[in-house]
Amino acid sequence: MQVFVLLYNAGTENEGIHTLKIGDRNVVLMFETEDDATRYAMMLEAQDFGSPDVEGLEAEEVEEFCQSAGYESKLVPDGSLAVPPETNVDSPDWRPEADPPEFSEPGTSASEKPEFSNSELDRIRRQLEGLL
Repeated sequence: MQVFVLLYNAGTENEGIHTLKIGDRNVVLMFETEDDATRYAMMLEAQDFGSPDVEGLEAEEVEEFCQSAGYESKLVPDGSLAVPPETNVDSPDWRPEADPPEFSEPGTSASEKPEFSNSELDRIRRQLEGLL
Protein backbone atom coordinates (compact mmCIF):
# COMPACT_ATOMS: atom_id res chain seq x y z
CA MET A 1 0.00 0.00 0.00
CA GLN A 2 1.30 3.45 -0.87
CA VAL A 3 1.34 6.15 1.81
CA PHE A 4 2.46 9.77 1.76
CA VAL A 5 5.09 11.25 4.08
CA LEU A 6 6.59 14.71 4.44
CA LEU A 7 10.22 15.07 3.43
CA TYR A 8 12.59 18.00 3.63
CA ASN A 9 15.31 18.37 0.99
CA ALA A 10 13.82 15.39 -0.84
CA GLY A 11 16.18 13.59 -3.15
CA THR A 12 19.33 15.14 -1.67
CA GLU A 13 22.03 13.78 0.63
CA ASN A 14 20.49 15.97 3.31
CA GLU A 15 16.99 14.48 3.14
CA GLY A 16 14.93 14.51 6.33
CA ILE A 17 11.53 13.15 7.31
CA HIS A 18 9.00 15.06 9.41
CA THR A 19 8.26 13.48 12.78
CA LEU A 20 6.26 14.36 15.84
CA LYS A 21 7.76 14.12 19.30
CA ILE A 22 5.21 12.47 21.59
CA GLY A 23 6.71 12.05 25.03
CA ASP A 24 10.03 10.38 24.34
CA ARG A 25 8.86 8.82 21.06
CA ASN A 26 9.41 10.06 17.51
CA VAL A 27 6.42 9.33 15.29
CA VAL A 28 6.37 9.44 11.48
CA LEU A 29 2.95 10.25 10.05
CA MET A 30 1.93 8.10 7.06
CA PHE A 31 -1.01 9.68 5.23
CA GLU A 32 -3.37 7.45 3.22
CA THR A 33 -4.04 10.25 0.74
CA GLU A 34 -1.83 12.81 -0.93
CA ASP A 35 -4.46 15.54 -0.35
CA ASP A 36 -4.37 15.06 3.44
CA ALA A 37 -0.56 15.08 3.44
CA THR A 38 -0.52 18.24 1.30
CA ARG A 39 -2.99 19.95 3.65
CA TYR A 40 -0.80 19.06 6.65
CA ALA A 41 2.32 20.33 4.82
CA MET A 42 0.58 23.64 4.09
CA MET A 43 -0.30 24.00 7.79
CA LEU A 44 3.36 23.45 8.70
CA GLU A 45 4.39 26.08 6.17
CA ALA A 46 1.80 28.50 7.59
CA GLN A 47 3.50 28.06 10.98
CA ASP A 48 6.83 29.13 9.39
CA PHE A 49 8.15 25.62 9.87
CA GLY A 50 9.37 25.19 6.33
CA SER A 51 7.91 23.70 3.21
CA PRO A 52 8.12 19.91 3.15
CA ASP A 53 7.59 17.88 0.00
CA VAL A 54 4.87 15.24 -0.07
CA GLU A 55 6.34 11.94 -1.24
CA GLY A 56 4.57 8.67 -1.96
CA LEU A 57 6.32 5.59 -0.58
CA GLU A 58 5.37 2.03 0.18
CA ALA A 59 4.05 1.71 3.74
CA GLU A 60 6.30 -1.30 4.33
CA GLU A 61 9.38 0.76 3.36
CA VAL A 62 8.45 3.55 5.80
CA GLU A 63 7.73 1.05 8.59
CA GLU A 64 11.10 -0.68 8.02
CA PHE A 65 12.85 2.69 8.18
CA CYS A 66 11.02 3.54 11.42
CA GLN A 67 12.04 0.24 13.02
CA SER A 68 15.68 0.71 12.03
CA ALA A 69 15.73 4.32 13.31
CA GLY A 70 13.87 3.60 16.55
CA TYR A 71 10.86 5.62 15.40
CA GLU A 72 7.20 4.72 15.40
CA SER A 73 4.80 5.16 12.52
CA LYS A 74 1.18 6.21 12.57
CA LEU A 75 -1.26 5.80 9.71
CA VAL A 76 -3.46 8.87 9.16
CA PRO A 77 -6.68 7.56 7.57
CA ASP A 78 -8.26 9.23 4.54
CA GLY A 79 -10.27 12.27 5.57
CA SER A 80 -8.73 12.61 9.03
CA LEU A 81 -7.99 16.16 9.99
CA ALA A 82 -4.42 15.88 11.25
CA VAL A 83 -3.26 19.19 12.72
CA PRO A 84 0.38 20.00 13.49
CA PRO A 85 1.26 21.01 17.04
CA GLU A 86 1.23 24.75 17.66
CA THR A 87 4.88 24.76 18.72
CA ASN A 88 8.04 23.10 17.45
CA VAL A 89 11.22 22.16 19.22
CA ASP A 90 13.75 24.95 19.38
CA SER A 91 16.55 22.68 18.22
CA PRO A 92 15.56 19.79 15.94
CA ASP A 93 17.64 16.61 15.88
CA TRP A 94 18.16 17.11 12.15
CA ARG A 95 21.32 19.00 11.25
CA PRO A 96 21.86 20.23 7.70
CA GLU A 97 25.64 19.92 8.03
CA ALA A 98 25.63 16.39 9.45
CA ASP A 99 26.00 13.19 7.46
CA PRO A 100 22.38 12.07 7.60
CA PRO A 101 21.03 8.53 7.48
CA GLU A 102 18.61 7.69 4.67
CA PHE A 103 16.07 9.86 6.47
CA SER A 104 16.68 12.11 9.45
CA GLU A 105 14.45 14.15 11.70
CA PRO A 106 13.89 17.75 10.59
CA GLY A 107 11.47 18.73 13.31
CA THR A 108 9.21 17.67 16.06
CA SER A 109 6.64 19.06 18.37
CA ALA A 110 7.85 20.69 21.56
CA SER A 111 8.96 18.07 24.05
CA GLU A 112 7.80 20.22 26.95
CA LYS A 113 4.25 20.23 25.63
CA PRO A 114 2.16 17.77 27.64
CA GLU A 115 0.98 14.64 25.90
CA PHE A 116 -2.79 14.50 25.36
CA SER A 117 -4.79 11.49 26.47
CA ASN A 118 -6.70 9.55 23.83
CA SER A 119 -10.00 10.89 25.13
CA GLU A 120 -8.72 14.48 24.86
CA LEU A 121 -7.49 13.85 21.33
CA ASP A 122 -10.84 12.30 20.37
CA ARG A 123 -12.70 15.30 21.79
CA ILE A 124 -10.47 17.75 19.88
CA ARG A 125 -10.81 15.68 16.69
CA ARG A 126 -14.64 15.72 16.98
CA GLN A 127 -14.59 19.50 17.47
CA LEU A 128 -12.37 20.02 14.43
CA GLU A 129 -14.42 17.65 12.30
CA GLY A 130 -17.52 19.63 13.32
CA LEU A 131 -15.95 22.68 11.70
CA LEU A 132 -15.88 21.01 8.29
